[in-house]
Amino acid sequence: MKALTGAGSGLILVAVLAVFVIGCQDPPLVALDNAKRALDKASRGGALHYSEKTYRSAEKLVQAGWMEMARQNGRLAPFRNYKAADSILKLALTTANKAASETENQIKNLDSLARSERGDLQKDLLEWREALNGALIRYRLEYLWNEAELAFRTSEKLIFNREYEAARQTAADGRLTLRKMAAIMDDYINDEAQKIHVWRRWVAETVAQSRDEGGHAVIIDKSKHIAYLIQNGNVIHKYDCELGFNPAHQKLFSGDGATPEGKYTISVVKTNGHSKYYKALLLNYPNATDRARFSENKARGVISRRARIGGLIEIHGEGGRNRDWTEGCVALTNKEMDHLMRYVSTGTPVTIVRRSDQWP
Repeated sequence: MKALTGAGSGLILVAVLAVFVIGCQDPPLVALDNAKRALDKASRGGALHYSEKTYRSAEKLVQAGWMEMARQNGRLAPFRNYKAADSILKLALTTANKAASETENQIKNLDSLARSERGDLQKDLLEWREALNGALIRYRLEYLWNEAELAFRTSEKLIFNREYEAARQTAADGRLTLRKMAAIMDDYINDEAQKIHVWRRWVAETVAQSRDEGGHAVIIDKSKHIAYLIQNGNVIHKYDCELGFNPAHQKLFSGDGATPEGKYTISVVKTNGHSKYYKALLLNYPNATDRARFSENKARGVISRRARIGGLIEIHGEGGRNRDWTEGCVALTNKEMDHLMRYVSTGTPVTIVRRSDQWP
């Protein structure tokens, strides 16, 4: 009987030890480390910005798994069970990886969108550059083009820094600037359409005067940058010319850089040594029409009351710079000035139009 009792006691002891062994699992430290590493990788990849909801869920799961593991650590060894902690931490790992994947996909999509919108801006800039080159209105629109071009370069830097929303907004701002340019250009074209009949009439009158009087005249087409020498109503020579730095409009006041539009005559012939720019033909600007327009614009507030009408508008030499650069004069090369001055003199008509499509 005692022997049986001893044997029974041994079995009980083995059973108790088995319970201790089974209950005392190892804490899931590897699972915790893996989850934390995945969370850190997602964070460094930008998940807080591009996949915040999923990232926050992974963050909470890591914390919950960690707390569950700590809770089990506080229990007696026979009663520790890390299954729940292990399960939570594995879910945390999966969720952190999902946040990283969502972030990567979001970045790829945003990068593609930003580059596409930047590409559209670049295409528009190139088209506008081609349209502006040689255009009379270039001076007025150049600052807007530069503003849009700056937006293009800024968006490139933002894409490089992975600031995709800012890059897209900057590219959109650049295209908005180009739309402002288009609106200004439309207004300018409409203004020309309303005035071209006046310029046609000036050209026709000047040609007729030359024909009737059997003399010479000069007609300057600002849009073509050509000065036409007329004799007996016919074009006998053409000169490339350069204009004021702001040539697209009628001259309003001194210093605006515009070459005036109107019918004038040569008032003074300046030979070499008497002109700052080789030789010059001084025009009778401002004439009566210019003065009336200037007074009206002042009264309407179009120009400042302190503005001056200016003068000293000439056809002069030192041209050939391939750009509009004068203060409002018309510049020819010195060789062309020599040629022109063989045919003109004081009193010769000089008509300046912005554009004309009817020539003898």
